[in-house]
Amino acid sequence: MSESGNNDLWYVVRAQTKREHTSASYIRKELGLEVVAPQIRYTKVTRRGKVLWKEAMFPGYLFVKFDREEDEKAVCYAPGVLKLVRFGDNVPDIEEEFVLSLMDMVGDEEVLDLQHGVELGQEYEVAEGALKGNTGEVVEVLSGGQRALLLMEMIGGERVIEVDVFSLLLPSRPDLDN
Repeated sequence: MSESGNNDLWYVVRAQTKREHTSASYIRKELGLEVVAPQIRYTKVTRRGKVLWKEAMFPGYLFVKFDREEDEKAVCYAPGVLKLVRFGDNVPDIEEEFVLSLMDMVGDEEVLDLQHGVELGQEYEVAEGALKGNTGEVVEVLSGGQRALLLMEMIGGERVIEVDVFSLLLPSRPDLDN
């Protein structure tokens, strides 16, 4: 494949969802091209408890640097790749500064660790423990950000309860059908 020639530009490649990392690995190893397929890693709270989750930052997309004349077919026929992103007949290239800043943000591992946080005044549902299913408003985040005080209505009045922030479900999303 191309030896980092001066015709190499960054392009957005459409890949099968959940196979971005596999496609990137193939393009990197077998075709010898630069690829950026950033992922995010975060702790997701489910009804079963805390789970460390990793997924594509841009689901279904990767960034590949190559010479279109020499490498387009090889890239498009790589496992898991669907096509180059195009608008009509135009295949736009991506500014190198954008890709470099993205690479700086995610590091060599290509993973960005997201921190779970809660917002004051926001209402959350407790996902586990004796208070499972109850909702309350965050009135204070305790030092370290791992615990929070929730104002909950129970036993005939409002009570402040201390909980692990990872035991809280994120607030429900707004109804988009309206």
